[in-house]
Amino acid sequence: MVDIPEHLLKRAAEARARAMGQAEESSGDSGEQETSQAVDADTSEVATSAETGKVSSALLERSAPATQTAESPTGPGGHTQRLLTVVKAGSIQDVKALPADKVHTWPHLLLGEFVAILLVTGFVLIFSIFVNAPLLELANFNETPNPSKAPWYFLGLQELLTMFHPMVAGVTIPGVGIFLLILAPYIDKNPEKAPERRKFAVSLMTVHLMFWAILVIIGSFFRGPGFNFIFPWESGLFFDF
Repeated sequence: MVDIPEHLLKRAAEARARAMGQAEESSGDSGEQETSQAVDADTSEVATSAETGKVSSALLERSAPATQTAESPTGPGGHTQRLLTVVKAGSIQDVKALPADKVHTWPHLLLGEFVAILLVTGFVLIFSIFVNAPLLELANFNETPNPSKAPWYFLGLQELLTMFHPMVAGVTIPGVGIFLLILAPYIDKNPEKAPERRKFAVSLMTVHLMFWAILVIIGSFFRGPGFNFIFPWESGLFFDF
């Protein structure tokens, strides 16, 4: 059952009292009886519509604006509506949830990162059990390995040293690259978060990663004795994994 709001009941009672007073002044007891019956009928229809949750067709017809005539006085704007239609509050409320692209750090982000750390740690542990990785013999300072290669994460820098002056390869180029990455948020002020709408940021990071990855690949597989350029499918690999 649908409850009728108190302010609607109050307005209905005032309208009934006003109608009864007008009926007493104009047509006496007979007019009062007819008006009372009409108001009672309206009230019963409102109550019935509230119980069923639907507005009856009779109420809808009475609520429609009538043609202005001499017998039916009009109010402001020419409206002649004399019955208040009860509308369920739920039908005019917007209950749709707005889509959100944000989630809480805990537990959504941190829980996923914690599970990823456990999986990687377990993989490394199992890999270290089944794969032997012995240490090399003690270094002999009288015998330099040929080729002498840096660890893989420094091979990009070692590759640059074969092409440019040490000041340029070791300071200028890495410094400019890091400085451009620092300035990237100030150059690209696009507020979008979707990767497909951040073309500048994605392009800049892609170029940076590909540039360094290519240098590492060349230094790892395409450099042989004397750190000369070779083809690994002809001369073999000169890189220890």
